Amino acid sequence: MASKVPMNVQSFPRPPLLERTSRHLQIKYKGELIADTTEAYWVLETHHPPTYYLPPSSVKAPLAKTGRKTWCEWKGMATYFSLRLDGLGDVGDRVWTYEAPTPGFEPIRGFLSFYAGPWDCFVDGELV
Repeated sequence: MASKVPMNVQSFPRPPLLERTSRHLQIKYKGELIADTTEAYWVLETHHPPTYYLPPSSVKAPLAKTGRKTWCEWKGMATYFSLRLDGLGDVGDRVWTYEAPTPGFEPIRGFLSFYAGPWDCFVDGELV
């Protein structure tokens, strides 16, 4: 297997770079698969880890919009969701989307991003 080249967040661009990625992304919560895709985008921004945006069809648990909103100078207004997990409880305000992203970030409209916790996030099978 080819070795992976380490990424340095200090070399990521500003303004951020938006690209399609075919990496295999999986999100698991308490062992249950809640998202799985190879059709995502990632945003690379100086001093930030890569942020992945998954298509809504890849999420296997119901989402409920919360009242939380935040502003990003590059992507615009983010809205947040709670995830409803049968038998595992609800996880609030840990998933977000841009419903009306700013110019240049339109491809991620409606795509979902997950904070790093409380779930386990995998990129090409590696826990990150």
